[in-house]
Amino acid sequence: MAEEKDAEALLSIYSYYVKHTAVSFDYEVPSLLEFTEKMRDIKKRYPYLVVEESGEVRGYAYAAVFKERVAYDWSVETTIYLNPKYKGRGYGKALYKKLEELLKKQNIQNMNACIACIDVEDEYLTNDSPRFHHHMGFQMVGKFHKSGCKFGRWYDMIWMEKIIGDHREPPFPVCSVTEI
Repeated sequence: MAEEKDAEALLSIYSYYVKHTAVSFDYEVPSLLEFTEKMRDIKKRYPYLVVEESGEVRGYAYAAVFKERVAYDWSVETTIYLNPKYKGRGYGKALYKKLEELLKKQNIQNMNACIACIDVEDEYLTNDSPRFHHHMGFQMVGKFHKSGCKFGRWYDMIWMEKIIGDHREPPFPVCSVTEI
């Protein structure tokens, strides 16, 4: 699990995506304080994972609230960022496998990912993330055309979903990651 001491390294990874890509639709890098506070809030309820090797942070992934209304409690939105130097080395797969394992223990039923995509890849966005998510068992369930503009260009946004639970009725209550 990520710790607050990891926040600076995680923010460094995230800042690359904000400044140089359309993977994140943020225009400005959050402050370390803002990033740490968001991390702290997420960790109260959901897994926030980091992968390190040789003392260096290689990437991170977390789950967060999908929608605020109670009926959505069994669904989460997932996020993953890797240091670009270490893409394609299995870190993302390891992070998502562990994330899914923990979410199942929390009685989460659906993992959802909101992903920027484009018909023709450019210097700011590839379709690596949709391909990765598909490889991890996610299916595209919706597409919003030209829904985000960054670097003066319009990008589509897709929602991908992975069903990880059996959707029993009534469902088991969702528990906090701190309870498992």
